[in-house]
Amino acid sequence: MTAAPIRPRFAKLVLVTPDGEIVGALPPFPVATPWWQEAEPVVKAARERHAIDVTVLRLLEAELQVPHGGGVTYLAEVAHRVFAEAWNGTLDEHPLRMPWARPGGAAADVAWAESQLAERGMRRIGRAEQVRSWNLSSLWRLPVEGQTVWLKCVPPFFEHEGRMLERLQGGPVPTLIAHDGPRLLLAEIPGDDQYDARLPRLVKMVPLLVKLQQEWSERTDELLAVGLPDWRESSLVPGIARLVERVGPELTADDRAALDGFVVGLADRFARLATCGLPDTLVHGDFHPGNFPGDRTTLVLLDWGDCCVGHPLLDEPAFLDRLPAGAVETVRRRWHEEWTRAVPGSEPDRACLLLRPVAAARQALIYQKFLDGIEPSERPYHAADPARWLRRTAELIRSAA
Repeated sequence: MTAAPIRPRFAKLVLVTPDGEIVGALPPFPVATPWWQEAEPVVKAARERHAIDVTVLRLLEAELQVPHGGGVTYLAEVAHRVFAEAWNGTLDEHPLRMPWARPGGAAADVAWAESQLAERGMRRIGRAEQVRSWNLSSLWRLPVEGQTVWLKCVPPFFEHEGRMLERLQGGPVPTLIAHDGPRLLLAEIPGDDQYDARLPRLVKMVPLLVKLQQEWSERTDELLAVGLPDWRESSLVPGIARLVERVGPELTADDRAALDGFVVGLADRFARLATCGLPDTLVHGDFHPGNFPGDRTTLVLLDWGDCCVGHPLLDEPAFLDRLPAGAVETVRRRWHEEWTRAVPGSEPDRACLLLRPVAAARQALIYQKFLDGIEPSERPYHAADPARWLRRTAELIRSAA
């Protein structure tokens, strides 16, 4: 089935001052890209159409029930009062609101970044440019003398990212300039994203991950001490069972029956998985070509907020699902050869088959975790995902049978 085309995005901005005073609203205007979390084109369009500088804080409402495109209303901050239409809505408080989604929050993050740069003798030489703002991250680009640095702020459930990157320095990861809790300051990475990478490039990505996973395979206690989530059997089995029960009303009877049988058999599935011989270790959690920017000689693996402890092949399905059909088997074969070489006698082919529905169910758990950790107005980003991934799990179970 062909996916429906994504509609253009039209942004309406409700404006507030840094102290939270409501200024009014700007009428909807077209935005260059449909992706709701991309703040940079919204900022640019507001500057071009209304001659004002804004900082996008958070999503207030969306015309569509699922991302992306359509009419989207954002709360945005302006430095001082400007002409705007009256807005009769109300702004409430919520305990799960991210710091950067509050008036003054993003400015405080940029000020922290500038203080870290100053301590290192680096000076910003241009406008701090907002790139993204949503419930999973706030991203800013800061031009400094000789380079660009990136300010990334993450929610509490990703706060381990800075601590993990600190331990991975020297490997194929971003250079960490500074971090403080949910705030990270990262050096620029040369090159472009690799969403459209060709097969030779794709094959080079896999050994970089496998090497890291080998290095951490006997250090899982250290990973847990850093704060990484535990997605091993003891957490996954009860977590999947609870989620199937929770999301069950959104599923068809056939899907629910397949998932109920899957849950009953999870302990046996993990017992068989253990006989495949691969150790639990570091899992990236969002391993795909788009998170692998680089140039002709270098590849760097980004976005470690989803990293966790678990079976190393949990990273495989998400990567393979994003590849051209003709590349999948070659990359899979290389992946399994790397593990067979690292752990002689192991059976990654069999492990892969056993893990496919588990990996899909874990994705459902991840999205439910997001929903449980963010405020209601931001939930449209992820609201449909737990059921979508459980339906995918049911499909995989039936196809295997």
